[in-house]
Amino acid sequence: MLFIYFVFVLILSPTTYSKKFKENEKPNWAKKDLRDFSDADMERLLEQWEEDEEPLEPDELPEHLRVPPQIDLSKLNTANPEDILKSSKKGRTLMTFVSVDGNPTREEAETITKLWQSGLWNNHIQAERYMVDDDRAIFLFKDGSQAWEAKDFLIKQERCKGVTIENKEYAGTFGQNAQKEEL
Repeated sequence: MLFIYFVFVLILSPTTYSKKFKENEKPNWAKKDLRDFSDADMERLLEQWEEDEEPLEPDELPEHLRVPPQIDLSKLNTANPEDILKSSKKGRTLMTFVSVDGNPTREEAETITKLWQSGLWNNHIQAERYMVDDDRAIFLFKDGSQAWEAKDFLIKQERCKGVTIENKEYAGTFGQNAQKEEL
């Protein structure tokens, strides 16, 4: 009976065999104490860990590893540089800076930019909004090509002082700078 019990335990208990490296076979970075690992060592360890895993789907990859969309230059209006920028930013994250006119308080600027964000969402333009100053916000677009449509909407707003996309400033229609130019 004891023999049957012993065989039963052996059959049911999982047995694992792991390859143990000899000290002289390990790479130098693997011989260090884990607390002494550099960022490069941790990256190598992660790559070694993920060696046998299935690769991620293209849409699951981080943005910097995704294949950029192909741009058909024959369909672009090369006379308009904004069209080229717009198509090159398709599918890429893009930040724009939006300034509120009239020396608002932070709460007032937050309320105004929140309304603008809602207007963009109602137009199917998805943008995340982050306040960076009392009168300035960042609008983050997951699809950068939408930033120019958003710019067209934002500069027409009464309290919009200006919009900055890719280091190019677009003045608001009703802003103080626009009124000075009319005179």
